[in-house]
Amino acid sequence: MDFTTNEDHEAIREGVRRVCADFPDEYWRDRDENHEFPWDFYNAMAEGGWVGIAIPTEFGGGGQGITEASIVLEEVAASGAAMNGCSALHLSIFGMEPVRKYGSDELVKEFLPGVADGSIHAAFGVTEPDAGTDTTSIRTRAVRDGDEYVIHGAKVWTTKAPYCDVCLLLVRTTPKEECDGPTGGMTLLLVNLQDPAVDITPIPKVGRNAVVSCEVRYDGLRVPVSRRVGEEGEGFRYILDGLNPERILISAEALGIGRVALRRAVEYAKGRVIFGRPIGQNQGIAFPLADSYARLHAAELVVRDAAWRYDNGLDCGPQANLAKYLASEAAFECTDRAMQTHGGFGYAKEYDVERYWREARLMKIAPVSQEMVMNFVSSKVLGLPRSY
Repeated sequence: MDFTTNEDHEAIREGVRRVCADFPDEYWRDRDENHEFPWDFYNAMAEGGWVGIAIPTEFGGGGQGITEASIVLEEVAASGAAMNGCSALHLSIFGMEPVRKYGSDELVKEFLPGVADGSIHAAFGVTEPDAGTDTTSIRTRAVRDGDEYVIHGAKVWTTKAPYCDVCLLLVRTTPKEECDGPTGGMTLLLVNLQDPAVDITPIPKVGRNAVVSCEVRYDGLRVPVSRRVGEEGEGFRYILDGLNPERILISAEALGIGRVALRRAVEYAKGRVIFGRPIGQNQGIAFPLADSYARLHAAELVVRDAAWRYDNGLDCGPQANLAKYLASEAAFECTDRAMQTHGGFGYAKEYDVERYWREARLMKIAPVSQEMVMNFVSSKVLGLPRSY
């Protein structure tokens, strides 16, 4: 790894900042309060080529790596867009990676160019109401019927479902009890979401309300076998290739939220005068903010390490999981301290730190909980017996 200034990376940061400058906090506050998808922001990012940054150039993308994609999303979050801005782009930037790696030439050519230019929106359907993190226990079933699969089941937390053309859907083609192991019998299909056999219901939630999360029910949806990604029964293995980059990108988004929260807290601490002095002159205010800066900096190094390893074809499971854990902890601590620094005004929407706080809290849960990261580290890294 090289820690000297990378001119290409700085150019990416400046380019994203220019786009985001047209979408201030007031824009995101309004979209969040009114539950409106940020279409003009999404279109501006797509026109700038940022949505397709990690898609190969032969399919109209930027041909860059997860490192560059993470920089894009970090800067989006740090602009004040936070998770609302990042979630509008997140799945388009990395979500089609299993299709690129394992899909047929026809599938890749049909969908990747549209995802790269922003004209095709794709969702990701894995989590189920009863299975949760235990992906091997999913029950959404796809039964082969000639040249089609017929799907019945339900998924939850499908992001952007009402606006998406397709969903990368993990299903069971063989019941779990009939497989040699729990991860067998799962298949990845690229399905149409805008079909009468699909029912989409938004889930009311505490934050990130500009980007909807949904329960999606599949009642007899027919999908051509040609929409299968890779081989039948290998779907679990395919989605694993998407987990590490997702955790790296979420980590970068957490860094961005931490940065904007810290910046707002410092600005307020300098300008807020109580008892004849700026509150930032008090060590009770200054030291927690300095500590948050240190924690963000340390987390950033782990994020960069994980991204570099992924882009260089090295194992990065421990690094990606630790990046997600450390960055989300640091980001939430930053937003909480920003709330505390603002005092009563931190609870007021006009200062925006409460929005950062709500959205940073999500990162300790999704896409994997902090507890599951600790399960991974304790068993896979330290070699301790599994607790589940």
